[in-house]
Amino acid sequence: MLAKVLSSAVLGIDAYRVEVEVDINSGLPTFTTVGLPETSVKESKERVKSAISNSGYRFPDDRITVNLAPADIKKEGTGFDLPIALGILAATGIIPQKKISQYLILGELSLDGRVKAVRGSLPMALAAKEAGYKAIMVPYDNGREASVVSDIDVLPVQTLSQVVSYLRGFSELEPQRTDISAIFEKNGRFESDYAEVMGQEHVKRALEIAAAGGHNLIMIGPPGSGKTMLAKRLPTILPPITFQEAIETSKIFSVVGMMEKDQALITRRPFRSPHHTISDAGLIGGGHIPRPGEVSLAHHGVLFLDELPEFKKHVLEVLRQPLEDLKVTISRAATTLTYPASFMLVAAMNPCPCGYFADPKHACRCTYQQIHRYRSKISGPLLDRIDIHVEVPAVPYKDLMQESYAEPSKDICRRVSGARDIQSQRFARSKIFCNAKMSSRHIKTHCNIGDTSRRLLESAIDKLGLSARAFNRVLKIARTIADLEGNQDIQLDHISEAIQYRNLDRGRQFK
Repeated sequence: MLAKVLSSAVLGIDAYRVEVEVDINSGLPTFTTVGLPETSVKESKERVKSAISNSGYRFPDDRITVNLAPADIKKEGTGFDLPIALGILAATGIIPQKKISQYLILGELSLDGRVKAVRGSLPMALAAKEAGYKAIMVPYDNGREASVVSDIDVLPVQTLSQVVSYLRGFSELEPQRTDISAIFEKNGRFESDYAEVMGQEHVKRALEIAAAGGHNLIMIGPPGSGKTMLAKRLPTILPPITFQEAIETSKIFSVVGMMEKDQALITRRPFRSPHHTISDAGLIGGGHIPRPGEVSLAHHGVLFLDELPEFKKHVLEVLRQPLEDLKVTISRAATTLTYPASFMLVAAMNPCPCGYFADPKHACRCTYQQIHRYRSKISGPLLDRIDIHVEVPAVPYKDLMQESYAEPSKDICRRVSGARDIQSQRFARSKIFCNAKMSSRHIKTHCNIGDTSRRLLESAIDKLGLSARAFNRVLKIARTIADLEGNQDIQLDHISEAIQYRNLDRGRQFK
């Protein structure tokens, strides 16, 4: 007898439907799975057999063939356990086929019949909604994650016997509901604040500009000057994440299995800080079946690279494509996948290996060759893609001992959000959302400057040796500064301040 159960799998960060066909015929007892199953899918037969038997149902001693369609795409993961088990029970007449066809079903089975969590339940719920299904059955631990999708019933299940009882009409399953507004309100508060950072007002200003325009930023300073402390508080001044952005980011975290048990959505902009020993595959993504890397996990958030020159040079170079294209394309023999990677790059580094080059209170022990070798790990093309360069000196004692708190993050965030609103209106008909993403066409339209500003910019290009890309970065930064002040036109002081944030350009990098 033949039975069909609808399930789903993930390709990239999007889900697609998988039809689980189970055919049981008389013959020698065998259990064969076809349809390009990976090892974890092939092993499901042992879990399914034990789960059915330990749940009180008879496992058929016949020839069982399971087909996962479409058969030309490799299937991986453990989410097919529950559909396969229900297909076997439907083929033996225990479950009515008509009722089981109304649901999209996924879940891993333990040997005693419990349904365990799987990866990718959020994109699978979105796929089920788009396909017009009545409801989706998910493991109990994935219930909150999948229930953020509206207009579809999400039925969390705990055991195989519970599912069978429901499908046979002996019991009911209550759809799970999630209050989206309550989630955003609960997770919108931060434990850290810029009010705790004493001094470094010019660095805070640079971070405010970076947040307002979505600009990449690098901080250079001696050890203990507060670079990491400042960077970790950057999410507190970024505009609140929108629901659509939260869905996109949560899909990535769901696919890699990083959603916490009771977490429904990623409601804060991600802040990813990988260690400098990370590989290029860990940073960009990769593997036999490509997985998202740190640049994708930082989507709509911040990627912080501390001790930037300590990263392997070839690892840093692979950042160049996502910084320009806002996405990562990974090609393998089996498939080619594209992951989103729209993030703010924030980097920190010492001025030299010992950290005290040009420090007035500490002697630098590094030779010129050591300093050159240290800084040359950051190539010119990568440095060109970092909009803002800011020096972070050691904090003076009087700033450390001041009694009053500095300006809180909420006040800075208010100005940043106001600037982003201006940009949203400006780019309403474009696919970009902030000044940092402007193309040459947008720059010509929105970054007009006067004759005095042109002469100042021309002088800066000659003295600093700015590249064409760095020239465009200066105009973008000036546009953001003008937005923060609510000015429609870019003024001379905006250009002047923007030029100050290019002090690491190659023309003077090692002087």
